[in-house]
Amino acid sequence: MPLFFDKATAINKNLAQLDPPSITGATRLETLPTSVGMLTGLKAPLADPLWLLSRQWQFNEFQGEDAGTPIQARVRATTATLCRRFSGEVPTAVASAPVAVPAQAYNPAQTPLEVLVERRRMRANDDNDARMLTFAVESGLHFLRMLESLALAKYRSVFVTKLALQPPATGTSASIDDPTSRYVQSMAGRAPDGRQLARLLRTAGPAQLVLDPVLNIALADRPKVQQAATNWLAWYDSMYSEPGGAADDGWNPPRLEYALSVGARLSAIGTDDMTYSASEIDGPIDWSSFDVNTQASLTTAADQGFTSIVELTIPAPVNFPGIPAPRFWEMEDARLAYGLVPVGPTDLAQLLMIEYVSSYGNDWFVVPLTLPVGSVTRVASLVITDTFGVRSLIRPIGDPAIAPAHFSLWQSSFRNANSLSAAPVASNRFFLPPTLSRTIDSGPLEDVLFMRDEMANLAWAIERTVESPIEQPAHRYETPDAVPSIPPVDPAVAGLPRYLLSTQVPPNWIPLVPVQIPNPAFPNTPGQILSRLKRGAILQPDGSARIHQAAGEVLRSLGNQLLYDEEVPREGARITRQRRMARWMDGSTWMWTSFRNQVGQGEGSSQLRFDQLFEPGDRS
Repeated sequence: MPLFFDKATAINKNLAQLDPPSITGATRLETLPTSVGMLTGLKAPLADPLWLLSRQWQFNEFQGEDAGTPIQARVRATTATLCRRFSGEVPTAVASAPVAVPAQAYNPAQTPLEVLVERRRMRANDDNDARMLTFAVESGLHFLRMLESLALAKYRSVFVTKLALQPPATGTSASIDDPTSRYVQSMAGRAPDGRQLARLLRTAGPAQLVLDPVLNIALADRPKVQQAATNWLAWYDSMYSEPGGAADDGWNPPRLEYALSVGARLSAIGTDDMTYSASEIDGPIDWSSFDVNTQASLTTAADQGFTSIVELTIPAPVNFPGIPAPRFWEMEDARLAYGLVPVGPTDLAQLLMIEYVSSYGNDWFVVPLTLPVGSVTRVASLVITDTFGVRSLIRPIGDPAIAPAHFSLWQSSFRNANSLSAAPVASNRFFLPPTLSRTIDSGPLEDVLFMRDEMANLAWAIERTVESPIEQPAHRYETPDAVPSIPPVDPAVAGLPRYLLSTQVPPNWIPLVPVQIPNPAFPNTPGQILSRLKRGAILQPDGSARIHQAAGEVLRSLGNQLLYDEEVPREGARITRQRRMARWMDGSTWMWTSFRNQVGQGEGSSQLRFDQLFEPGDRS
């Protein structure tokens, strides 16, 4: 094994052997310059340049096939913007041909994907719906401010009288807590209800509203009031983004996740009909969230939105920390030195990384290509011109003229394993989804915890907080009936044993009962069953006939659908509901409500027991 040492250190050790060591003196070796100037050192002359050339020949440095530097790049590509979208899980093809899915038109320059896939119903459906009372009041007051800006403040009282906010009726969809009750008492009869105004404008129209004899609007003021009502309705509809119907709902309740598919067409050929599907969206959306779905077609045959791109650019070298400096008088940054990485004989990955950085670190160039947001691009050719005028054609990955690549980055995966044979059809595709880079999120307005209870052989959906009518999180455990009550004991049977049918569970605990269904993939095979979770209800055993009902949007969206058993693992799941706001590239502002699927808090126990017998005096 060779030994490496420093020459100055060895001389110091020899001198230390001649004289005994002392703490009062020191011996140092320093260079003695022969001249005052630094011109000779800056020249860096070579004593034997022929020797240096021979060493280069020994290391095969003269056998380079091309020593030219790229100075020009010409890129030819075809790009197509997304034109179709389908919210929810797409149907699965039974035959080999992809199933045609009736998708809706989509313009990625107008709406980001997060809004399309995440938005939930926010505003009230009718006057009896107590959701978003604060927005109903604020929107009504905004209409009055619009009238005042047009010098029509004299009609303020008649609109307040006609559209006065009324207290929520008994049995509304949202629970009325104490802060909501105080808010309604202060606003009822004093502020206009924007829900009523929106309903009147949608049913009768602004032209009929100004003819209402109750309002008694003067003939000269009717055009102004009609214009104010039209502008107000446009503002009211643009404040929040909500799904227009079931076709716009991307939430998949049995999976507790979002699903979305988008499509584009790169040419008139049927094989260039590209469908990207994302079925497990529970966080930020990026190109890696989507898979190439060869089993579905979003009927993009009539959409001819593909264009050809030809760009002539200058390649730029790719630099990263730690590579050798290309200039003679440039010093490398010592903060990242690959040569000092401790490696062993078995650390092949680190050795390959060091070899790559040292030998090929300056061999990579990047060519910019401007693409529209929300597009799929296929590169046709890349021609590089170097400093010697030599032109080289670089074929894209997946070209039939070159060997198939065993590994490549920035390529979307296939939805099903059976479609791997169709890899040449889907290769060389760059997907640039129209996603947001930053959003402003509110705190959780609704928080539901899904938890396993092995002792009770159940799963529970615990509604910890729900959105109150004044758009604030209301804690379910603070309701008057949150603590189970112990019924009084009849004195006539005080000395007898007490039988308890079942223990009580807090009203915010909604059971998820396991059920078994036949496997749809093997309908005629006995023994092929699947386990699912169905939302149930708890009947209080105190004789009050009260049933625990879900009060939040998370469980109400589940309805009678069966929840997949694996969506509630041992660690549980947590679904939150919050407001989100963002700015899009055209400057528009978007606000919507979305769900978030997060990791739960593990298993738990509800202490649910059946058929218990207690001795006299035992009140447990």
